[in-house]
Amino acid sequence: MTTQTSPYSLSDSELQHFQANGFVGPFTLYDREEMKQIWRRKRIELMDRSAAVYQDEAAKSGATNIANYDRHLDDDFLADHISRPEIVGRVASILGPDVLCWRSEFFPKYPGDEGTDWHQADTFANASGTPQILWPNGSDFGGTITVWCAFTDALIETGCLQFIPGTHQSMNYDETKKMHYDPAQSNVEKDGVRRGFFGYDYRELQVDPDWKPDESQARSMEMHAGQFIVFWSTLMHASHPHAGLSQQMRLGFAGRYVPTSVRVYPDTEEIQEYGGQVSLERYGAVLVHGEDTYGHNRLATETTRGHAFGVHAR
Repeated sequence: MTTQTSPYSLSDSELQHFQANGFVGPFTLYDREEMKQIWRRKRIELMDRSAAVYQDEAAKSGATNIANYDRHLDDDFLADHISRPEIVGRVASILGPDVLCWRSEFFPKYPGDEGTDWHQADTFANASGTPQILWPNGSDFGGTITVWCAFTDALIETGCLQFIPGTHQSMNYDETKKMHYDPAQSNVEKDGVRRGFFGYDYRELQVDPDWKPDESQARSMEMHAGQFIVFWSTLMHASHPHAGLSQQMRLGFAGRYVPTSVRVYPDTEEIQEYGGQVSLERYGAVLVHGEDTYGHNRLATETTRGHAFGVHAR
């Protein structure tokens, strides 16, 4: 299902590449120096969590990855970022005209940090065992479109993303198994590489416990600050460790998108994962393109500070 109403829609060749490989890009959204200046300002402003939607201890303490969720719901720049036409036009050309942004996340990697385990995400039940997104008509395979933007340079030595092209059509992991949270599992060497998954071992979800990803096919996705890449969450992806050769952190900001037909956080009022939980009382998905005729999900039309979200017409 595609739409070609935006000047930023993927071209036919880009769509073919995406369908075959599960990713497309990178594309440039901000000038490299502009992005660096924006982040210098934002990293200080985002320390103020007084308007953040998650005020629970797990988020306020920053002790778990939940603290990095959904800052587009309180920050004006991030609110505009997830709705940028350069992003939304490309996403809509894949998902169709009616699109929600249901989550955003920061992915920091500091000097010496481990790499991220190879993984795929379909319903995002991987940590809690409870689906966070459900596609319609009983579909047992869906996922989300992730738009991962480099807020700093993302190089091999600082921990850039890795993809295994063409692996997005089938799942090697059973998200219903539920992983066991143990911070001690971080920085564990796996097949010669220091990798982890924020206190989990993603291998616990493997359908075949003896299976290993074919890393000979892996591609490293280096990006300069201000560039972004678009990929299915069901694509096998990981990241390199931060080698510590540079003292600069690597920071990615990911927006996650689904059609309006998808149910977000169905039948739940909280997120439970990474050893913590937060209430969804103030949460809302954001309509970024088209219209929502389903009414499945609670929508946010402005940030907690009153900044309106941009919605692009069909």
